[in-house]
Amino acid sequence: MRRQFFYIFSTLILSIPAFAVADMAAIMEGCDGCHGPQGVSQSSDIPSIAGIPEFVLVDAMYVYQDEARPCAESEYRHGDTSRPATTMCAVAAALSEDDIDAVSAEYGAMGWTKAKQDFDAGLAAAGKAVHDSSCDRCHSEAGTNADDEASMLGGQQMGYLRNMFAQYKDGSREQPSKMQEKVDALSADDVEALVHYYGSIQ
Repeated sequence: MRRQFFYIFSTLILSIPAFAVADMAAIMEGCDGCHGPQGVSQSSDIPSIAGIPEFVLVDAMYVYQDEARPCAESEYRHGDTSRPATTMCAVAAALSEDDIDAVSAEYGAMGWTKAKQDFDAGLAAAGKAVHDSSCDRCHSEAGTNADDEASMLGGQQMGYLRNMFAQYKDGSREQPSKMQEKVDALSADDVEALVHYYGSIQ
């Protein structure tokens, strides 16, 4: 009887991680459907998420749950592309706190992959000067230092960066007050130069 109980108990315990892994695989499959295989974007308007620090990803998901960022509808670009279009607000709302912690840890533990994209060398040089004077304190190493616990900028998709700056400028995207001051001081030319600088980090 004791042996039978031990067998049943062991089977139940061993089965728990299997269910967790299956759930996480399904969640990440959904994320990868827009953000690209293993969270590395293949689309200019969609950010890569693999390698962004876990803290930043967790915070972003709660911001989306609060609908404090624009939630444009997006078609799935990978996997089952027949799935109905969705938004980040809808995705975040469907996740529990444990789900958010787990999926953020998974992507946060991955390496950062810089996008290969065309950029203007002159604008990139101007953008480096803007970055060094206004952004480097919080986004060091060209915005690629995960230890800053700030989102990765160097090598991020340029179309996404351009949209992000526009949302910061018009106030539709929540941001820390210290960053608001920096963004408000940027001209349109500064912003475009920064986009090309970060796009040049390959």
